[in-house]
Amino acid sequence: MARITAGVATSHVPAIGAAMDLKKTAEPYWQPLFAGYDWSRQWIAQEKPDVVILVYNDHASAFDMKIIPTFAIGCGERYKPADEGWGPRPVPDVIGEPDLAWHIAQSLILDEFDMTIINEMDVDHGLTVPLSLMFGQPDAWPCRVIPVAVNVVTYPPPSGNRCWRLGEAIARAVESFPEDLNVQIWGTGGMSHQLQGPRAGLINAEWDNRFLDLMSQSDDGEALRAIEHIEYLRETGSEGIEMVMWLIMRGALGDKVRPLHRHYHVPASNTAVGHLVLEPMD
Repeated sequence: MARITAGVATSHVPAIGAAMDLKKTAEPYWQPLFAGYDWSRQWIAQEKPDVVILVYNDHASAFDMKIIPTFAIGCGERYKPADEGWGPRPVPDVIGEPDLAWHIAQSLILDEFDMTIINEMDVDHGLTVPLSLMFGQPDAWPCRVIPVAVNVVTYPPPSGNRCWRLGEAIARAVESFPEDLNVQIWGTGGMSHQLQGPRAGLINAEWDNRFLDLMSQSDDGEALRAIEHIEYLRETGSEGIEMVMWLIMRGALGDKVRPLHRHYHVPASNTAVGHLVLEPMD
């Protein structure tokens, strides 16, 4: 059967993608950030996942105010990089895994999660920057990808508890798929940042690191699931709510996890960057 063998959490700051595309990763400003992913790149080259379920939020590239799905799953065969206003990133097309994606969609809907099924869409930096951070700049991505898009842009976003439960349901779906596949699940976005208003540039390193601690614990996620939207907004800025997407990844790993790698860096552009690699324990 298919199995989820690891979880990855990472920020998806668009400026990170630009730094890679413009060959600035060795510059003093960027080098410490990218150094924190050296271990992860070596690790994933050894792990060789067949499929990554990549949880991210769209930034008005595939969705706009005409349609705002709370949870959407990509079941297509291929996704092109989105033009976010300055041209598409020079990265490979993302190749999907329709058989597993449709299986997950069916399982989730029968498990009472109302998923929006997407067969055609372009994917923006929320999805391509994490791939670049973990795989570098290959001619083709070395695994297939199932995009799971979450609304954290327009009120109301889903609760942390709902995201955790979705992760648990995704794990059940993967485990019921008969093909032998090495599957990873990634949660992206965050950490603390605010892009506008009087608090623009807000970074709360203390809160971020406590969140990383909670993500790394072996438990049922009660403390994480109890964090309310207002706390994310108050403590981590208007865009910090993206961290609920990490809970989908964490919920999919089960109660017991082994932390393999952790990285935190401030700043990248005006954002705090966090990164975790976790392994489920039997």
